[in-house]
Amino acid sequence: MESYRFDFRNPCHVFFIGIGGVSMSGLAAILLKEGFRVSGSDMKESEFTRDLEEKGAKVYYGQKAENLADDVDCAVFTAAIHPDNPEFLACKERGIPMMTRAEFLGQLMREYGCSIAVSGTHGKTTTTGMLSHILTAAEKDPTISIGGVLPLIGGNIRIGGNQTFLLEACEYTNSFLSFYPTMEIILNVEADHLDFFKDLDDIRNSFRRFVGRLPEDGTVIISSEIRNYEEIVRGFPGKVITVGHENADVTAEEVMLDEWARPSFVPVVFGVRGERVSLKVPGIHNVGNALAAIAAAHVLGIPQETVRDSIAGFGGVDRRFEIKGELDGVMIVDDYAHHPQEIEATLKAALQCPHKTLWVTFQPHTYSRTKALMPEFAKALSLADRVVLAEIYPARETDNLGVHSSDVAALINASEPGKAVALPSFEKIETYLLENLSPGDLCITMGAGDVYIIGENLLGKANA
Repeated sequence: MESYRFDFRNPCHVFFIGIGGVSMSGLAAILLKEGFRVSGSDMKESEFTRDLEEKGAKVYYGQKAENLADDVDCAVFTAAIHPDNPEFLACKERGIPMMTRAEFLGQLMREYGCSIAVSGTHGKTTTTGMLSHILTAAEKDPTISIGGVLPLIGGNIRIGGNQTFLLEACEYTNSFLSFYPTMEIILNVEADHLDFFKDLDDIRNSFRRFVGRLPEDGTVIISSEIRNYEEIVRGFPGKVITVGHENADVTAEEVMLDEWARPSFVPVVFGVRGERVSLKVPGIHNVGNALAAIAAAHVLGIPQETVRDSIAGFGGVDRRFEIKGELDGVMIVDDYAHHPQEIEATLKAALQCPHKTLWVTFQPHTYSRTKALMPEFAKALSLADRVVLAEIYPARETDNLGVHSSDVAALINASEPGKAVALPSFEKIETYLLENLSPGDLCITMGAGDVYIIGENLLGKANA
């Protein structure tokens, strides 16, 4: 399918299939600001769709062919849209030009003098959030597209000037290979999205191709802790900057954690020690995220004190170790972690926080990921004292692999009998937690689906 070419100086009518998504709603908002006519559909009303309607978009609830007006010039869709979607089919039948969300983002990036793409298996949203604070404090007036709700900008999108564009770049379905950044950040490369990629080597190959999207005078900032990272950047003629806890261009010394596992450290940039940086977000893994943001700021010539103060003001993104409240002396936290390495990092941070018993209620995300990484999930979750597993959140998949949350629980219990339990509904999980939690416990709801509802329901019952 040949991609439609936008002329951003000649606004037209664009229809978004799935306009209420975190990323799609942000892109629609950018077009509205640029004078485009925007319409689109989603399955249900949300905060994002209501905001777009207030800005002038026409939003349809329920996806039907008749939602497409006669004057639609182009349709934008995501990987979640199936070919049998009625609006997708209508576009094909009527010859309406179509493009993926990633293709649209790639075209948009070309409109900016500096485009920064933050990539990696995990840590993207937090690092993009840190850089958002830095660029805003440095008065760069950035346009920002982030995969979560960032309190600084009151949502997932900030529409700024046309010089600096900062976005979170996901590797799933190779969508980031449609982008045209001038700077890339690669935080880590791990086995994930194995419903699309064949294996880790396939993923690494995509990241090599991603580096190839940069111009010859571009910059790639990459973690030196990625196995054989040199292979990923080999042959790139531009600037390569490594970040890591040691043996890197940008590193950290004198790392300390406070009582809630929030790190502080002295950044060392190309051998020059800076002033101590203190983070509000917990976990040693966030030192690596901060180093990547510091390296990007260094390339952009942002003063050290601006970087230090703005990172110190970053309080996190929604669903990233978000303290939700207290239930009869039990602290309820929510976190988006859904990959074993993310789970390990989050639980290691939680272990440093005050707690009597550390509970994790985990909702696996997709059957393919759960099946492919089951031993890794069991090992990471075992860091908690008690583990409660919800049913697998299918997302884009159907249950045809014969894998269940109870399989993960059984693997955990094989090593530590009685540590894990799998329950079939949120209601049963809430009842179980209410019967077993004790004052002083720390309870984390964890996963990329809707598991956060459990914590919110518990807190609602406590306040009823």
